[in-house]
Amino acid sequence: METARVYRMKTAEHLCPFGMKTVDLLKRKGYQVDDHPLTSRDEIEAFKAQENVDTTPQTYIGDKRIGGYEEVREHLGMSVPSAKETSYRPVIAIFVTALLIGLAVSWVANGTLVAARMPEYAVASAMVLLGLQKLQDVESFSTMFLNYDLLAQRYIPYSYVYPYAETLAGILMLAGAMLWLAAPLALFIGTVGAVSVFKAVYVDKRELKCACVGGSSNVPLGFVSLTENIAMVLMGLWMPLKMLF
Repeated sequence: METARVYRMKTAEHLCPFGMKTVDLLKRKGYQVDDHPLTSRDEIEAFKAQENVDTTPQTYIGDKRIGGYEEVREHLGMSVPSAKETSYRPVIAIFVTALLIGLAVSWVANGTLVAARMPEYAVASAMVLLGLQKLQDVESFSTMFLNYDLLAQRYIPYSYVYPYAETLAGILMLAGAMLWLAAPLALFIGTVGAVSVFKAVYVDKRELKCACVGGSSNVPLGFVSLTENIAMVLMGLWMPLKMLF
């Protein structure tokens, strides 16, 4: 069994999470880990000066210094997460969670997972979850949203109102209450959003980030964004129509 030495910060003030993740990763990959916690500021600074490094943790395999957590992942042939990396993962996580919430609400309300209202519960839950992501930082959302939304570009305050409108419409639809407000709201913001995304992506051919999961996301503007808006349009049409039949 190959041995790896890990030097990591473990003081009374700070327990380095990357050090813990490095030790755990190496053990899971079959290494015998010789763990060296650095328990004081003097010990940490002395280690960095001795090894001529700026950060901890530091990992050594044999006589070779590998580096920190990300360098260890790379050495083991694993992907290295990047904050700037384009990914659909956030929006997929939201949609899957919304579906599970829809199933759960359907089970509680109707005693079955496949009730007629289950898709409504799921879409409404997705609207609430997506709205919540935007509400975490409305300022950042509005900045990103202004890159492509046609109404927001003409009337800036709309970029601040949008997260509240989406969340409110989703909550009301989930409850089946005040549909006279929720349905037109969803229909309006969904239609404007769908037209804006279609123009930006498929007409103007622009490569933009979507503000759908908040202003700091790296989700590409495109099919997923268009689907979100079309779902709101369909909900805005369906909720009042079903009351007529």
